[in-house]
Amino acid sequence: MTVGSQVKTTLASLKSAQASLESFALETQNQEAKKMFESAAQTTQTVVQQVEARVQQLENEEPQFKGF
Repeated sequence: MTVGSQVKTTLASLKSAQASLESFALETQNQEAKKMFESAAQTTQTVVQQVEARVQQLENEEPQFKGF
């Protein structure tokens, strides 16, 4: 597995984790837990954006990584 495909797999996993955290925040009635899940989802979103930037950089440097 190439670095490009590993980074993209990681990105997909991060997006999945973020969606789960957002779902948990919506489903819980516990306000403390809701805030925790929302905070974790926001933190994950920041990481997703950083990894997306890295994916873009990889694709610009190595065109063969595009579309994977």
